[in-house]
Amino acid sequence: MTLEGGCYCGAVRYVAEGTPMLKAQCHCRACQHISGGAPNMFMLMPPDGFRYTKGKPKQFKRADLENAVTREFCAECGTHMVTLRPGLPAVVLKIGTLDDPGQFGGPKMAIFTEDRQTFHHIPDDLPTFEKLPPR
Repeated sequence: MTLEGGCYCGAVRYVAEGTPMLKAQCHCRACQHISGGAPNMFMLMPPDGFRYTKGKPKQFKRADLENAVTREFCAECGTHMVTLRPGLPAVVLKIGTLDDPGQFGGPKMAIFTEDRQTFHHIPDDLPTFEKLPPR
């Protein structure tokens, strides 16, 4: 599978190639902050198939958290495109940044539902996990 996407203003572009390792929606508070209140739809993609093709993202990592994730976003428009999590050999790709979000096809699970808001929708048949699923 080849996915292309980028930020809202077009200053940063990427290509992600490979088979998605996971398709999910995350309800954690950090994702709610970044998404504007909704759960965050994402795919885990192989890191060796991901590259930026235009521009360079800015990175942010909270210094006050142990094992904090690194978030990559456009310095011009602020679009959050990927997250890199320590110890996770994958790129957490944000679905809203895909040129064709329909390629996502929908989540296969909902995670961090302990932080779910009453207005968040989780399909009835979707497996849910209060935190991360067991490995």
